[in-house]
Amino acid sequence: MNKSPFLESVRTELRTRRYSLRTEKVYLSWIRSFILFNDKKHPNDMSNNEIERFLNHLAINRQVSSATQNQALCAIIFLYRYVIKRDIHDLSYSFTKREQAIPTVLSHDEATLILSKMKGIHKLIASILYGSGLRINEALTLRVKDLNLTNNTVFVFRGKGRKDRYSLLPKTLNSLISDQIAKVKQLHQKDLSEGYGLTSLPPALLRKYGNAVKDFSWQYLFPSTTRCVHPYDNYICRHHIHESAFRKQLRKAVLAANINKRVKAHTFRHTFATELLLSGTDIRTVQELLGHTDLKTTEIYTHVVGSRFSNALSPVDRIKI
Repeated sequence: MNKSPFLESVRTELRTRRYSLRTEKVYLSWIRSFILFNDKKHPNDMSNNEIERFLNHLAINRQVSSATQNQALCAIIFLYRYVIKRDIHDLSYSFTKREQAIPTVLSHDEATLILSKMKGIHKLIASILYGSGLRINEALTLRVKDLNLTNNTVFVFRGKGRKDRYSLLPKTLNSLISDQIAKVKQLHQKDLSEGYGLTSLPPALLRKYGNAVKDFSWQYLFPSTTRCVHPYDNYICRHHIHESAFRKQLRKAVLAANINKRVKAHTFRHTFATELLLSGTDIRTVQELLGHTDLKTTEIYTHVVGSRFSNALSPVDRIKI
């Protein structure tokens, strides 16, 4: 399939500025949609009117969320600022304020029940999400070297906001993690015997460490079953499993557990935070474990556990019914 030279120039700009592969895909998708919506006019020949029509279309016809609309606007602003080399001024749209929603959390019993309905690596991934408070992408990108089974800590490399941090690693998972590491080692040795063995890495790290990334410690804890071509550097490597595979298994487990809540991978992270607060963990410790820059982001969990109302008594509780 022929690639659009213009979209390839956008891709080059995204990679030059070290945007993540996920952001690259999302931005290219929105820019492609923007161009198609405006009858394939070149962005250089469009301005505020076409941008506003497209954002109107997203809000009214597609009824996207405020977060999705902001994402589309970010992509368009990137396009004009860095590719067209023209800033957009006086746009009638601004970034929409995201609704402040209290997150859905599970009780400990509900989380335990869901875990009991899962098996294999998907159960281990869910256990790490709940036991360490990781985001799904942080869990999937864990490498063997990031796990310390002696101190029971897990190192999160370049989490959200490109921040490194440590979190808890449940001791009860040591045996399961050790078994998984053994499976990864066996798979890695097979790759090496066939002339491969490289894991996928950001370009900067590959240039820095070279063939050292064939070392076992660099391998993903949850590697893909197949090798692939690296999207940036075109070498054969082994990536981690895809998020969609975990999502399907989680959905099945939630249905089997008969939990009537909207449970996503991130729900385990929310539940991790609330369980720590309920057990008396200091909120600043929770902030550090979650990797939040602003304490206000962590404070939303105090609303979930109801700590603001701990001394309040409903008037009906003073009535014998």
